[in-house]
Amino acid sequence: MAQQMIDAAELFLTEKQDELPQIDDQYSLEQIEAENKAWWPTHCEALRQSRDDILSAEYHKNLVYFCQDGPFYGLEEQKSREQQWWALLAQPGVTMSWPIVMFHGEYVWFEWTCIDDHTHETTAKGSVAWIRRGHRGGCHWKGEQLTFYRDVFAPDNLLTP
Repeated sequence: MAQQMIDAAELFLTEKQDELPQIDDQYSLEQIEAENKAWWPTHCEALRQSRDDILSAEYHKNLVYFCQDGPFYGLEEQKSREQQWWALLAQPGVTMSWPIVMFHGEYVWFEWTCIDDHTHETTAKGSVAWIRRGHRGGCHWKGEQLTFYRDVFAPDNLLTP
């Protein structure tokens, strides 16, 4: 199942257009929401596997990203910081879950948590809002609150595949 999710994620990325598509009769909010719901489990699997190639490609080239270390604009400003976060979220011995996920048109809002498999402590948590224009547009705005209870920078062994 995990490989099917990664394959689907890679397929969705092939549909992304260079410019944000218009929302109209040809590409409705209903279709965008359906695409966002289909995309969601693939995003979760990419996080679990620390697939920063997929996670980075989910963003539109004109991304605006608000978070405590930001704001970041475009695809490069946040990249080195997010790689640290993704590595910590996907580290061995930690299980990531998403207890709340909601969709409305191009809006996706979710909470996430990471739990240590041995101590059952929360290692990190957060809430995120995405504005994602379906497969054709990708995420063009992201707002995130992150809390890391242990490390805020990943050790080198978690950053190399």
